[in-house]
Amino acid sequence: MSTFSAIAPGIDLPRYARDLMRMHDTVLGGGRPVLEPRALVARSWSRVLHSGLDPTGGNVRTPLPIDEIERRRRASRLTEVIGDLEQVVSPVAESSQMLLVVTDADGVILWRSGSARVRSRADTLGFVEGVEWTESTVGTNAIGTALTEAAPVQLFSGEHFEQTQHPWYCTAAPIHDPIGGDLLGIVDVSGPALTLHPAIGALVDTAVRLAEAQLWRRHEQRLERLRADAAPVLASTTGPVLLVDDDGWVAHASGVAATTRVGVPRAARAQAVPGLGLCIPERLTHGWLIRPQASASTIRMTLHLSAAPFVEVGDGSWRSAVTVRHAEILLLLHRHGRDGMSVAELGRALFGDTEHAVTVRAEVSRLRRALGSVVDGRPYRLADAVDLTVVVGDADGPSTCEFVRKVASTHVRAHLAREI
Repeated sequence: MSTFSAIAPGIDLPRYARDLMRMHDTVLGGGRPVLEPRALVARSWSRVLHSGLDPTGGNVRTPLPIDEIERRRRASRLTEVIGDLEQVVSPVAESSQMLLVVTDADGVILWRSGSARVRSRADTLGFVEGVEWTESTVGTNAIGTALTEAAPVQLFSGEHFEQTQHPWYCTAAPIHDPIGGDLLGIVDVSGPALTLHPAIGALVDTAVRLAEAQLWRRHEQRLERLRADAAPVLASTTGPVLLVDDDGWVAHASGVAATTRVGVPRAARAQAVPGLGLCIPERLTHGWLIRPQASASTIRMTLHLSAAPFVEVGDGSWRSAVTVRHAEILLLLHRHGRDGMSVAELGRALFGDTEHAVTVRAEVSRLRRALGSVVDGRPYRLADAVDLTVVVGDADGPSTCEFVRKVASTHVRAHLAREI
């Protein structure tokens, strides 16, 4: 039995449906029912009762225009797998009197298939393409409640808020994009209440797993096509390089530690990539080439000092928060210019002694992972390609003096006291 099932195996469905309908009428009438609603149902009814919806089922359903439904279908990644979902239900839909319904993340029904007889009954309920099937429009129902609870939901008969939905069961589960994790919509199997079987929950779970697996497979196929399309460019490229898609997923890596994803590339926006440093992504036809900037290139960085320091690159289109310790390191190296600082000197400035070499190296390593190769070693100094500006302060943050006095460590304050 599914963990979210509304019924137990062997239950007397007609009797249970009558009990639930009596419970519905008693609760909504302000009485105390003999059978208490499940916690999930009670939460949903509480939300819906405050919305002013009509429990008799007189709430308006207004389908979206056909062109808007088609637009939403084209925009949905579920378009790629709707055929796979229908194949799960179609073989048993007619004999089992069930419908497959798939919505987008807004709860708008985009696809509906299954038993012709049940489709006709659903038409009279307004359970059709283009209708928003959320709690705020049609009360407690598996689709809308699954959206609200962000979890699979099965409802049986009188557990629905509207009386017109009592002749139905609905089993729904969210489906997510396995690539980005975003909610794509809801997969629902519905039918006449007295045809509900405990296996329906497993059927919906299987459909969701299949769809997400297929979406991931198609993602891998797109990366393979990207590698094939970019093969000539990669063959002529020397040095470390990443080939990524528009979402930052890595299709190919050369000369850099393997990684699965980097930040989403943007044209003319500097990007910090572990192992490569600060890069400007280069647009290809179907993806991006990411490689270190030429040594002659200058990357302009601005260090903003405050209680929550951050770094901006270029025109400010890319920014990254840094820890106070990393802000101190950048500030110290900026003050010491191209001469830089040895491990011992940096340790003395940060910790007041030369016994923290391991900690200093670890902090610089973490700084490089956060911002890329902005710091050279032996001695530690800002990379030649980095032009760092330290913002003295503005109306929203403290000046450099205030950062040193109030935020920086005691040892850093002492080291910089004569310079600031």
